[in-house]
Amino acid sequence: MGYRFSRDDVAFLTGAAGIAALAEVDRLELTPATQLRDIERVRRDHGSFAAALIDTIRLRRKATAKLLGAGQWLFTDDALQQATPSLVARARAARLAGRAVHDVTCSIGAELAELARVCPAVIGSDLDDVRLSMAAHNVRHARTGPGAAGVLVAKADALVPVSRDTVVIADPARRADGRRTHDSAKLQPPLPDLLAAYAGRDLAVKCAPGLDFDSLDWAGEIEVVSLDGAVREACLWSPGLAEAGVTRRATVLSATGEPVVLTDADPEDIPEREPGEWIVDPDGAIVRAGLVRHYAAKHGLWQLDPQIAYLTGDRVPDGVRGFRVVDRLELREKSLRRELARRDCGSLEILVRGIDIDPDALRKRLKLRGAQPYTLVITRIGRTGTAFLCTAHRMPPRSSGTGLSAPARR
Repeated sequence: MGYRFSRDDVAFLTGAAGIAALAEVDRLELTPATQLRDIERVRRDHGSFAAALIDTIRLRRKATAKLLGAGQWLFTDDALQQATPSLVARARAARLAGRAVHDVTCSIGAELAELARVCPAVIGSDLDDVRLSMAAHNVRHARTGPGAAGVLVAKADALVPVSRDTVVIADPARRADGRRTHDSAKLQPPLPDLLAAYAGRDLAVKCAPGLDFDSLDWAGEIEVVSLDGAVREACLWSPGLAEAGVTRRATVLSATGEPVVLTDADPEDIPEREPGEWIVDPDGAIVRAGLVRHYAAKHGLWQLDPQIAYLTGDRVPDGVRGFRVVDRLELREKSLRRELARRDCGSLEILVRGIDIDPDALRKRLKLRGAQPYTLVITRIGRTGTAFLCTAHRMPPRSSGTGLSAPARR
């Protein structure tokens, strides 16, 4: 759970004495090997603030992989875990550039920092006094932008509107009774209550990507976002913020390449053909958004089976990992074991869609003893289980220079 910060801790950490103490503690290793010695030293020098100092430095080091320019920020452990990664927040902010925005569940301000880069007026509110104090500090230490000087942080209940003429952003907590939930009514605040509170307003709500979208009866757009191959969130955009004719969007972000954006308004006509030279497993955001055919049409690919998300073709899109087909095998363990042994297979990545097979259990039963790496793609074509023996390759990305650009609103 981490250290439980207080407002007195935040006041100390943001003052001259606390800033100097943090710089001192940051020079310590704080590794398992030095932990006892380091903690004793900090306790001796800083007394009751030792835990706050140590946890802040640990969290800052942990945050570098997730939040850009957050080297002077303050966090709680839970808030850092729940914070939106900077590149995801930046992509959302790009769609709201020029608008006044109110984040009604602002927490420590990760979203506010990105909104302030491109929005002229930004409000952040929350019910947690400690996180609000941290948010005010963090926004002051984030990169400046047109809204940086005008960010207002205030205590308010997300279900009681306190602003007018703003776009409302909300990020309901996805845990109930200490467990992650996909039930919209168990979010905090509950999603149905949130939507009712801001009915008729321009609204963007961040949700878990595993939410049952079809049960929402949402009139706007649902965007699924991934970052570096991991699906991060879904975002509900109200009709006033959605692109005309778009109800589903997949945004694929990367720290090293150009963003990929697909919508259900894009073409989806693809041919029906025999498997090609390559197999492609589309990014999870594309699969979750139901845009597999749209992605295939964009890149000249087609499906192995109309009901399966695996794609095939004679080339692999830039920046994407593809699997070059070496052989098509009968899906029988005895045959697979014999063929893999003949090919000197030692390490085997197993990908499965549409077939009830446990990859780890199968790998153990195949008793691999060779030296060559392969990938086995197991799926069904029609009603027939099929295995494709492949070698994995990643195509070079089209570099975006910094990797920090976000897709502009189309």
